[in-house]
Amino acid sequence: MSVAPDVVTYNTILRTLCDNGKLKQAMEVLDRQLKKECYPDVITYTILIEATCKESGVEQAMKLLDEMRNKGCKPDVVTYNVLINGICKEGRLDEAIKFLNNMPSYDCQPNVITHNIILRSMCSTGRWMDAEKLLTEMLRKGCSPSVVTFNILINFLCRKGLLGRAIYILEKMPQHGCTPNSLSYNPLLHGFCKEKKMDRAIEYLDIMVSRGCYPDIVTYNTLLTALCKDGKVDVAVEILNQLSSKGCSPVLITYNTVIDGLSKVGKTDQAIKLLDEMRRKGLKADVITYSSLVAGLGREGKVDEAIKFFHELEVLGVKPNAITYNSVMLGLCKARQTDRAIDFLAYMVSKGCKPTEATYKILIEGVAYEGLAKEALELLKELCDRGVVKKSSAGQGALKM
Repeated sequence: MSVAPDVVTYNTILRTLCDNGKLKQAMEVLDRQLKKECYPDVITYTILIEATCKESGVEQAMKLLDEMRNKGCKPDVVTYNVLINGICKEGRLDEAIKFLNNMPSYDCQPNVITHNIILRSMCSTGRWMDAEKLLTEMLRKGCSPSVVTFNILINFLCRKGLLGRAIYILEKMPQHGCTPNSLSYNPLLHGFCKEKKMDRAIEYLDIMVSRGCYPDIVTYNTLLTALCKDGKVDVAVEILNQLSSKGCSPVLITYNTVIDGLSKVGKTDQAIKLLDEMRRKGLKADVITYSSLVAGLGREGKVDEAIKFFHELEVLGVKPNAITYNSVMLGLCKARQTDRAIDFLAYMVSKGCKPTEATYKILIEGVAYEGLAKEALELLKELCDRGVVKKSSAGQGALKM
């Protein structure tokens, strides 16, 4: 004797079909379900309403909501959240706000997720003052905000450069029973780094730790990138060396950031030590790692060592890109070895790597650097005629030797 499927079974089937974009088949299953007098519940309709919002739009989903009500199935807060999310995604924020305000008349109170959906949409459309008003309204109605609520606001304010306001919101979080997490602090640190206020960024990193919130690798990568761009590479190295003791393992991008920073300030010896360290930790260097080292060695006049690392990259099976080739050629030209740079161009082409405008400009300047100004201008003219180099480059120095 076979057992007839119940509503839970049907809901599982419907969820699978909807998650795979098969709404039409899901609606056919609903019809069979109804014919077998297995009546859908609120979960059934919420699954279908969510899928309809995504595939056919909110207007079609509203028809399902009406059908749901007509069959005596009462929507819950999750159903309304799905609809409000759909309305927001269609860019109809004011309608979504109206829907939110009407929910009590449908005998359903909005929850924190409802407010977060509206809040996120307000922030994404630049209506941060409305977002702050909504937060105040939430509190007035007794709907407690979550960490996510505050993080939405903080993230938006930081992206807009309103760091003071973001700090004010962050400091208010504990008053509402919310402990800031790394996603609360990361936008602030990123904002300070963007404004080159490294002292403030480090200050907030310390505040974060003192409050028992431990930075994640995203926090550190943001800070290290900004320090290296600001020329404070020694501080970046110091922080990198402390990561493991803080329970945070550096990843490839972490090492690449500091290796690039060291290479740019003439400290390739330290950069190479970091390369060895990351290998010992089982991290595989990529084309970005090697391009930074090759460029740094070339700048320091260590051309043969740069070429050694270039070929090491090839041995590892990593394909050099135009930036890597250009770095070697620039190093050779600076060392007055333009003939070798031209050979390297031929090698680049033979390996299927297309030269860029910068490639040719490096070679032109290399020729000029060796005292062959007339020949350099002739070469530049020929390349301009071929359309390889823009005519606007004709009167400019390309890359300073």
